[in-house]
Amino acid sequence: MLEIYNSLTQEKAPFVPLEPGKIKMYVCGMTVYDYCHIGHARVMVTFDVIVRYLRHIGYDVNYVRNITDVDDKIFNRAAENNEPFDALTARFIDAMHEDERRLGVIAPTSEPRATLCMHQIIDMIETLIAKDVAYAVENGDVYFSIEKFPEYGQLSKKKLDELLVGARVEASQIKRNPMDFVLWKSAKAGEASWPSPWGEGRPGWHIECSAMSTHCLGNTFDIHGGGPDLKFPHHENEIAQSEAATGQKFVNCWMHAGAVRVNKEKMSKSLGNFFTIRDVMEKYDPEVIRYFLISSHYRSQVDYSEDSLQEAVAALGRLYNAMRGEVIAECEVVESYQQRFQQAMNDDFNTPLALSVLFELVKDINKAKTEGAAELPQLLATLKRLGGILGILQCSAEDFFTRSADESAISEAEILALIERRKQARIEKNWAESDRVRDELKDKGVILDDGREGTTWRRL
Repeated sequence: MLEIYNSLTQEKAPFVPLEPGKIKMYVCGMTVYDYCHIGHARVMVTFDVIVRYLRHIGYDVNYVRNITDVDDKIFNRAAENNEPFDALTARFIDAMHEDERRLGVIAPTSEPRATLCMHQIIDMIETLIAKDVAYAVENGDVYFSIEKFPEYGQLSKKKLDELLVGARVEASQIKRNPMDFVLWKSAKAGEASWPSPWGEGRPGWHIECSAMSTHCLGNTFDIHGGGPDLKFPHHENEIAQSEAATGQKFVNCWMHAGAVRVNKEKMSKSLGNFFTIRDVMEKYDPEVIRYFLISSHYRSQVDYSEDSLQEAVAALGRLYNAMRGEVIAECEVVESYQQRFQQAMNDDFNTPLALSVLFELVKDINKAKTEGAAELPQLLATLKRLGGILGILQCSAEDFFTRSADESAISEAEILALIERRKQARIEKNWAESDRVRDELKDKGVILDDGREGTTWRRL
């Protein structure tokens, strides 16, 4: 049975959906003011694998991932660029979708945007005010009253008294309690705003997700996911305002992906170790990046480094090499391998263990090739099928080994010309020239493999 670690209870438990056979799942998406970075890729790929697997084992998954297109960072960047905020967000939404497609991330069932859900946001704020758990102040701001929600801190395990000691009191002193958080912000000159019962303004970040998730999935749903930095205060605030508004449990299971560190340090622009997905894809095949991200358990921290990416290149290459030169037929999978793969994934989506099953499968494939065993087609089909659940191994092996993410890399035509030159040198028994061409190709990132059926090549 599938077991999932719940960040709220801090333990694994058998997963039982609210409605048999169906799963309602919400994941906090991107704030679209810049290109997505490698930490965003971790969240994208993590929940993509989870959705793929849940669908594989028969669930009908309604997967909602929002877009935050109203935020201080967006307005600040638009002002810096001297462009309309919606032009900025449209540009980076397109860029995000392109990054996702290249990483093999399937589109969510729906992708609500804050700017298109103002009616639902305002309705929820009005409900909170009517229930006396939120209040408006003279300048048009609206705040959630922390003291009116005694369960605050249940997700982050933070105590309200401790939070109050370290809270920063805003200079305006307009909040009743320094821990109260904003639901609606009054309009600032030059910024986009929307009409509301409290005057022109825009929503706070936290209320956007509560309104969008409940609008799309209902007052209570199965899974809520996101990055590691969202547990507090964002997800804590979502719980408070959602449950205060509806009077019902907000989410049954909370899931958080682990952080990405760079050479064992926190990724940040100030440290000069900040990498966008596009930065990395200039050097590495998108499937290599995906493999790197799933080679660690989704809840663990993952350390981004050149060594880690090179290990991913080699490991993914081993899987593809087992498929090279073979026709992958449509046939039944080997049940024993599928069972072991599912046992791994049923244990809180243990992708490293699932990958180890694929590598054991590769050993059997290579043995079957050597022995000419009849089960080779079924083994190959199993490798491709199980890899597909993880979003890998879906292109041809030849394509994987010969494509390049680096636009400055030696072209395929140049490689084939050099291979032909080497072939002629070998016919003429000019071994020095043959070795020179091999070394030249190696220096340019291309490895030659001589076999009974001729010479094949692959990029490093």
